[in-house]
Amino acid sequence: MKNYSFRTIIEPDDPKGYHGFVPLLPGLHTSGNTVREVKRNLRDAIRCHLEGLLKDGQQIPHEEDAMEVVQTFSEDELQFHYA
Repeated sequence: MKNYSFRTIIEPDDPKGYHGFVPLLPGLHTSGNTVREVKRNLRDAIRCHLEGLLKDGQQIPHEEDAMEVVQTFSEDELQFHYA
């Protein structure tokens, strides 16, 4: 049996709670009141999403197909100058 791994991101969501998503699976987002709840919701959402892909005859994407880029900006670059 093959195992699939996906990078997930969980962020604080105002005013309280958390938001989670999977960059490799566009449109897959969930939320919860705790990190634990978001992890559980992500697991369920990923499973459901993958079942849908297979049902539709699509391939399951692999993490090695993804690219991660971190962009850094200086404070000067964040200053907007209007003419």
